[in-house]
Amino acid sequence: MSSWVEPSGAAGGASSDGGTPAPPGARVDAQGRRLFTVLGAGDVLVHPEVSQQAKRDAGRTGQAGGYDFFPMFERVAPAIGAADLAICHLETPLGPAAGPFQGYPRFSAPPQVVDGLKRAGFDACSTASNHTMDQGAQGVTRTLEALDKAGLGHAGSARNAAEANAPRIYEQAGVKVGHLSYTLNFNGLERPAGKLWMANLIEPAKILAAAKRLRAAGAEIVVLSLHWGTEYRHQPDANQLDWVEPLVSSPDIDLILGHHAHVVQPFEEFGDKWVVYGMGNQLARHADPIDDNREGVMARITFTETAPKEWKITEAAAIPTWTDISPDIRLVDLPAALADPALPADRRTVYQGAYDRVSGYLKARGAGGDGLRVLAPTG
Repeated sequence: MSSWVEPSGAAGGASSDGGTPAPPGARVDAQGRRLFTVLGAGDVLVHPEVSQQAKRDAGRTGQAGGYDFFPMFERVAPAIGAADLAICHLETPLGPAAGPFQGYPRFSAPPQVVDGLKRAGFDACSTASNHTMDQGAQGVTRTLEALDKAGLGHAGSARNAAEANAPRIYEQAGVKVGHLSYTLNFNGLERPAGKLWMANLIEPAKILAAAKRLRAAGAEIVVLSLHWGTEYRHQPDANQLDWVEPLVSSPDIDLILGHHAHVVQPFEEFGDKWVVYGMGNQLARHADPIDDNREGVMARITFTETAPKEWKITEAAAIPTWTDISPDIRLVDLPAALADPALPADRRTVYQGAYDRVSGYLKARGAGGDGLRVLAPTG
């Protein structure tokens, strides 16, 4: 059961205001204007416990010695797949196919995680994080090769200077979306000498220049993924607040999707744009599992075409999530789960508590009054 609610309006037809004619099957609003949804999700942090779960799930389907990450994503897949463009954040670099795999402080994850992300419905991943350089240049290369093989787009790291400088534009449902990804640090590790292009650090002037190049290259919508904030702090920190204004004020940036803190942080509206400071964890299993690191949110942002190839955010929606860790690690779409009348009472209590906490964090900077819609349980 998905928590996706179809926007009002007929499907297909010409735009009433001179916008781009909607292709057959495209979603449009009541005025016939095209709609486009971007979904963002938080950290995919492949702890050893997550890999072990994937191994158990593979064994259940006869994949002896393999890894199957999809069962952990299966309950949130309908919401992910319903978006026109779904962007994950792959925080951990990937190891060789045969391992070894390891967790904190220098991650090396099974490459099969990208197959799980693809099956879940993601179209692309941001890859700039404080762990990007955990396995050096080889780790960057392995990760991007695995994403390419799975058919997933990526931004934030690169194998060569040409790749780093190439505009990253995804074309989905006939709409060109530019994607940028940057991180606040690499946990003290350094990029190789002469290869600073290998992974992107947050430098506002460079981000603004890159966004301008994306727009010039034909991007109709530009999404900026930022790995920022202070871990386990629900409010944006001083750096986030310093960086956000010049970035979101740029005419070349339409949406900011944040991650890193491992807890949910607020949404905030800036004019007709939205900033998602932190989406918490999408998939993780910390050694010390507490409510904060089991909660997350998927941001579902609806754009409306107001003129040919010009788009404006007309709805910001949030889908609270929770990670079950027993008997199996499973992501939970909380609105969908709470809508199920057969949900056991003990689970309902846990899920409702998580839903209420996440809703509070999301609205802590006034987003509720600005129109943020936290998806409610629907039958």
